[in-house]
Amino acid sequence: MSQKITLVIPEAPTPESDSPVVQQRAKAQGGIRLGILDNSKGNADHLLKFLVDGVRAAMPVASVVSLRKDSVSLPAPAAILEQLAAEADCVVTAMAD
Repeated sequence: MSQKITLVIPEAPTPESDSPVVQQRAKAQGGIRLGILDNSKGNADHLLKFLVDGVRAAMPVASVVSLRKDSVSLPAPAAILEQLAAEADCVVTAMAD
């Protein structure tokens, strides 16, 4: 017996062009300093790597600082947040399973 499966792919529409301000800042600094906060859920590291690769393909990236929380159920410690604030222009975090 076959069942019908419906897949929903939530993709945002592609913007007409990247923000000129972001591109100018990235070029002036030699690229953005990207921060990654892994919440320690299963497969979050794979999702975040995919995102980093996408950002690198879209604009210059000067550096990537990637940090991981010890526990999915607890907030990130102050030391991690301070390091991200000091070393990154933008921070991406993700949950996965």
